[in-house]
Amino acid sequence: MLSSTLVYKAKFEKSFLESQTHIKRINEAFDELGKDYTFPIQNIDFEKLLENRMHLAFADQIIYRFSKAQDSMGAKLFKAYMLAQGSNVDRPFLDILNSLEKLSILEVDEWFELREIRNEIAHDYEDNMLLAVNILNSIFKHKAELENILNSIALKS
Repeated sequence: MLSSTLVYKAKFEKSFLESQTHIKRINEAFDELGKDYTFPIQNIDFEKLLENRMHLAFADQIIYRFSKAQDSMGAKLFKAYMLAQGSNVDRPFLDILNSLEKLSILEVDEWFELREIRNEIAHDYEDNMLLAVNILNSIFKHKAELENILNSIALKS
């Protein structure tokens, strides 16, 4: 029993650090873009951003890392946390989310909003400037929610 507890805690720590790294990279990229642009970004400024390879790379990093953070937290971190706490994770994902909500780690509706943003990213936004601007602005608006979930898990573990 003791060895499985250690394995669960190690998986949790690995998943936590992975999610933390994604969020850190999102913030770093927003910090860099914030030197030249104000967020939420306007269409005219986004057109300027597209003309600068480095700025475009930061925008791509934000979008990629948000998607990875949301996936990592949903697919790995939440289950690893529940296992480390001694909970059963062989149940529907919504039940896991509801358990996390009861622990005041997240709000289920908020999580599904984050998931919706992630799903928008999965579609090809490259050819649709308006969609790309909306995705970037949605990430800017909701990135604190990811951080808050991560901080809540850290406080409760």
